[in-house]
Amino acid sequence: MGMQASAHIVWDWNGTLFHDNDAIIGATNAAFAELGLAPITLEQYRSLYCVPVPKFYERLLGRLPTDAEWELMDGVFHRHYAERRARCGLTVGAAELLAGWRSAGHSQSLLSMYVHDELVPLVRGFGIEAHFIRVEGRTGPSGGSKAEHMVRHLRGLTGVAEPARTVVIGDAADDAVAAAHVGARAVLYTGGSHSRASLERAGVPVVDTLGEAVAEAQRLAA
Repeated sequence: MGMQASAHIVWDWNGTLFHDNDAIIGATNAAFAELGLAPITLEQYRSLYCVPVPKFYERLLGRLPTDAEWELMDGVFHRHYAERRARCGLTVGAAELLAGWRSAGHSQSLLSMYVHDELVPLVRGFGIEAHFIRVEGRTGPSGGSKAEHMVRHLRGLTGVAEPARTVVIGDAADDAVAAAHVGARAVLYTGGSHSRASLERAGVPVVDTLGEAVAEAQRLAA
């Protein structure tokens, strides 16, 4: 039997729908250079990255950055990321999957920890905004967890599935934490910020393509 139309996907943006690994690692290394840290590879980043982001820097520095260091690195990161993101595009097949989920009568929204005022025009520029009933980015300080943002995001949606039939699709363990925080399900995608090994520790389904993620979401929300 088919799914009811009330099934809902909450998509992540960076590293999930938006394939920006090159911009992320380039901006990260630019931020590291400000503190005299050696550059890291994408593989190192994916094995060490965690939320809250200052804890990620602690793994590299051996200590938490000071408030001044964090402010400096965060500013440098976002400046360099903004320069590099123009060379990035949607993950292969993302646009088609969004269109297919919507045409099947299901709802979907986008919740990102990328700053809201920059996220919305970026999504709009790819011509995919109409597939979402809500596009929401971060409006407060950077570096924290998505959990409380997820609470507000779901409260702002009307006419969608109950949390038990809502599935969060993202590339970070924090996406699974945010889903659990609101009673939703989660599927994690290996193409972004985390290694498969680190994602598997979250205890939710882990997949290698967005197509697999949507198929798993269908199963979980049925």
